[in-house]
Amino acid sequence: MKNLYIIGVGLIGGSFAKAARASFANLRIIGIDSNPEHLKKAEEIGIIDHQGGLNDLSNAEVVFIAIPVDATVKLLPEILDAISDDTLVIDAGSTKESICMVIKNHQRRRNFLAAHPIAGTEFSGPEAANSDLYQGKTNIICEVEATAFKLQEKALDLFSRIGMRIRYMNPKAHDKHIAYVSHLSHISSFMLGKTLMEKEKNERDIFDMAGSGFESTVRLAKSSPEMWTPIFKQNKENILETLEEYIANLTRFKQFMENDEFEQVYQEMTGTNRIGKILNGIQIN
Repeated sequence: MKNLYIIGVGLIGGSFAKAARASFANLRIIGIDSNPEHLKKAEEIGIIDHQGGLNDLSNAEVVFIAIPVDATVKLLPEILDAISDDTLVIDAGSTKESICMVIKNHQRRRNFLAAHPIAGTEFSGPEAANSDLYQGKTNIICEVEATAFKLQEKALDLFSRIGMRIRYMNPKAHDKHIAYVSHLSHISSFMLGKTLMEKEKNERDIFDMAGSGFESTVRLAKSSPEMWTPIFKQNKENILETLEEYIANLTRFKQFMENDEFEQVYQEMTGTNRIGKILNGIQIN
């Protein structure tokens, strides 16, 4: 690979750029971002070599899209219009069905690979980029059969070089499952943080009493609302289903406590402890 265009030079795009630079000699990386400060910073710290625009994409060998999913849905057809017939376009969105649908009949559909690297932190912006972010992480690829075989090979070589494992899934199943294992945990973290901030007006009390359990549980509440609001919107149906189940479990737990049924409280927690054995048998990202 000789050149790589990164659309969105924050945590996800910047980390991909850093990992790719470490894996390919003499790689030229061009950044595109709606935030000029992000572009300036990414160039200053060496994530990208040059700034570019969508009108430059005809020169691209690989395009990596790491912008909010609603922006991807809007821009992806335009991006495919601008590339050459040999360009590989990869997105990293946390939802897949709407993205795959919007370019289903596009003449360059075979240039596009729908991917979701299960990697990230609660931090954002170019300064948060980390060349090891994707090392050992799972990358979910959807509708791989719709991508030209030679471009599949190029993508798989790239993912392998930066240390990612591959799993294949259809877009609908991806969005349903990711609502449980990612989107619900972010909502829970945001709402836990909100509950404490509203209850404890004296912030010193919060931080003085907060232990590692609280810190790890509320960590995701520091995530970017600009990124997560579009994800919740795109995956609304699946997230509402998971929220109904989650709220039902919380309500049942509350009723056990109201009725002094602490044996049931104990049984609820004991049953859930089994998740430890499940998680010990798989890689969690």
